[in-house]
Amino acid sequence: MTERSDFTPTVDADYAARIRAWHENAYRQAQAEAADGPQTFSYLGRTLVVPPRVHPINGTSHLLGEAVLAEVRPGDRVLDMGTGCGVNAILAAAVSTDVLAVDVNPEAVAAAQANAARNGVADRIQVRLGDVFSAVDGRFDLIVFDPPFRWFAPRDLLEMASTDENYAAMTRFFRQAREHLTPTGRMLIFFGSSGDIGHLRNLIGETGFDTEVVASTDLVKDDWRVEYFTFRLTQPQSSPRGT
Repeated sequence: MTERSDFTPTVDADYAARIRAWHENAYRQAQAEAADGPQTFSYLGRTLVVPPRVHPINGTSHLLGEAVLAEVRPGDRVLDMGTGCGVNAILAAAVSTDVLAVDVNPEAVAAAQANAARNGVADRIQVRLGDVFSAVDGRFDLIVFDPPFRWFAPRDLLEMASTDENYAAMTRFFRQAREHLTPTGRMLIFFGSSGDIGHLRNLIGETGFDTEVVASTDLVKDDWRVEYFTFRLTQPQSSPRGT
């Protein structure tokens, strides 16, 4: 059954227009970089090759990557949702021997498989083609998700990494995530104010997870200050009887 997003922006029209302009500039830049062919990144001690129509590593990626390295525990079963080039699955596999990475982009799936092999962790990572939880089975101790920031309709595979029409995929993710977490499972979510961060907070509130910010930064571009956050989400634990 498909979840409806019921999306109404929490930002006003002027802010939405600014997000659209930011996105168009970023999309043109990504297209230009993609025209040069695959990019190779040295990132947190790993080497990653990113094909033209897969989201590249950028200047804020480390906010989630470093949180992944700090969060994964031995014995964790880890899900990397929307894995892209496989970066966060590969980081998780430094500790966990049971990592599942999924992406809706078949070129991202191929890139993640190749990068897992390149970094010597292919035996620790399964990579599957799937839309949100469609190819996911079982429960996880840690779920990592770097969702598309914008609610626009994507025009191609490259743009699909940064746009999610009416936040339909993000809505399905939050409404189904609890079914795929162990009782003490945690989630790491990366998001920024160049998207509708108020809507993200509403989804988190709707699903009842406890939330803390574990990393943040900001940057100024075109006289606009944009904030980025890595959120750590946990399930509320029942109070002991009699307290």
